[in-house]
Amino acid sequence: MTAPHPDPTVVLQARNMTRRFGGLIAVNDVSFDVYEGEIFGLIGPNGAGKTTLFNLMTGLTPPSAGTLTYRGTTVTGLQPNRVAALGMSRTFQNIRLFRGLSALENVKIAQHVRTRAGLWQGVFGTSRPEEAQVERRAWELLDLVGLSDRAGELASNFSYGDQRRLEIARALATEPRVLLLDEPAAGMNTSEKGQLTAFIREVRDRFDLTVLVIEHHVPLVMNLCDRVAVLNFGLLIAMGDPASVQRDPKVIEAYLGGE
Repeated sequence: MTAPHPDPTVVLQARNMTRRFGGLIAVNDVSFDVYEGEIFGLIGPNGAGKTTLFNLMTGLTPPSAGTLTYRGTTVTGLQPNRVAALGMSRTFQNIRLFRGLSALENVKIAQHVRTRAGLWQGVFGTSRPEEAQVERRAWELLDLVGLSDRAGELASNFSYGDQRRLEIARALATEPRVLLLDEPAAGMNTSEKGQLTAFIREVRDRFDLTVLVIEHHVPLVMNLCDRVAVLNFGLLIAMGDPASVQRDPKVIEAYLGGE
């Protein structure tokens, strides 16, 4: 079911990932590999288990069963800060910025996983040896996402789309090798979604990343991703290149709509 890939190096290996909430099975025995350098899409109807799967992968929710291996190291059960330190960073379906801090401060805070200074020391300058480096890196990332001219503004003042971009800058500040984006196009218009597609490719190439994307906007996923996995009621029902996934009868029935 997995499409051939020119570089078979496996970065992430999920095996039998399962999460139960009482009698509800949100993720049900899901297994897949993610290859280095690819953009891997995850789609499915509302309630299919996509965000829960991201939470399992990044340490926010412990699995009921199954394992996740990152570059040969089992990361199942690690705390989110440890997962981030290993090289996996994410954005959220519900944006989680520090709304009372500036854009610059939000990006600076994220760098604490790569510095010797403590979290608040690195932001507010009480650890001077690393202060200049942290500040410079934050400005570079804000410039990358087109927000450097608003670095001093509070995150709460940003539009929904700009908050999405700020959250991506903050995720990149942790210097990830794998970037997980949870519905990055939510709230964007058609033009902005087109720009986002180009931007994600640029980020992948510039930082030599592997990218996983959860997204409801099917055309964006099909145009952006090298491979796509489809969840329905917690089950993995299809996986492969975008063209084959779109033709899969199970996907048409469950997600894309039948006759």
